[in-house]
Amino acid sequence: MADGFSHVGLSTHDMEATIRFYENVLGCRRVSEERIRIIEGGSLRHVFFEVGEGQFVAFIEPHDAPGFAAGYDTGINRGLGVPNAVYHLAFRVSSIDQLEERRKQLVENGVAVSPIVDLGAGKSIFFHDPNGVQLEYCCQMRAFVESDLHGEVEASAAMLG
Repeated sequence: MADGFSHVGLSTHDMEATIRFYENVLGCRRVSEERIRIIEGGSLRHVFFEVGEGQFVAFIEPHDAPGFAAGYDTGINRGLGVPNAVYHLAFRVSSIDQLEERRKQLVENGVAVSPIVDLGAGKSIFFHDPNGVQLEYCCQMRAFVESDLHGEVEASAAMLG
């Protein structure tokens, strides 16, 4: 078993919009930014944001680099033909008050965000970053128990995005 995540890597077509969203809206600290020169041509802009407890989300923005299809889906799901909820990032918050505060901040910043959704062991809100990546703030309400291995939750197809 690992010690948790080091980072999750994603991509963007607009690093400036990504930086504004993760720093100003979500409050993540930008901890690293580098330009990777590709020997065969082009470059990648690579930026890391700390999301808590030494874990990071990193974005790559290609500039004429080989292997990147024009207009590829940075949100991942559409390009695979699945609903937005399939591939997503869920950030942990420690209390329902913190979840409500995060929701309020998102609304104040003009971000479309779901109401708080009860998922059994946790409660969550769902929204998207500027790249189309579905994000979630999740508050674990209780420890997982044996019955969670066979649980059932109802959801609207609209919730899947």
